[in-house]
Amino acid sequence: MSETRPPLPPFNAETAAQKVRAAEDGWNGKDPAKVALAYTPDSQWRNRNLFLRGRAEIEAFLAAKWKKELDYRLIKELWAFTGNRIAVRFAYEYHNAAGQWFRAYGNENWDFSENGLMAHRHASINDLEITEEDRLFRWDGGIRPLDHPGLSDLGL
Repeated sequence: MSETRPPLPPFNAETAAQKVRAAEDGWNGKDPAKVALAYTPDSQWRNRNLFLRGRAEIEAFLAAKWKKELDYRLIKELWAFTGNRIAVRFAYEYHNAAGQWFRAYGNENWDFSENGLMAHRHASINDLEITEEDRLFRWDGGIRPLDHPGLSDLGL
């Protein structure tokens, strides 16, 4: 495998946290083609009730997601790690075309190949309608600023 995506497994607390932040930053960039490159060419996903396989399906899924989930902002937090696996909890906020805001809460289990690409992603996600006033993820878009609170800091 010529592609690598450091940090590489086996993970420690520092490298697992780096991997989580890199994933958060990538998703907040909302570039489906770029995000898909973090996954193995044959990566397998379960996202809610969808089962995806391979970068092309991942890229198409993300493109559709970010067309309907407007002003998307995501925060991920490391939950646990061992060897080549990482468990993450996350929340993201977005609004639909009608202007209704949501906060989605979820957990992901990640399994990485030796070159640091994600081979498996299993995500369980629930959406909660919120008002604009209830939003907590307030930055101008793109990656979350380093001084913006994380999930635990926000009481989530």
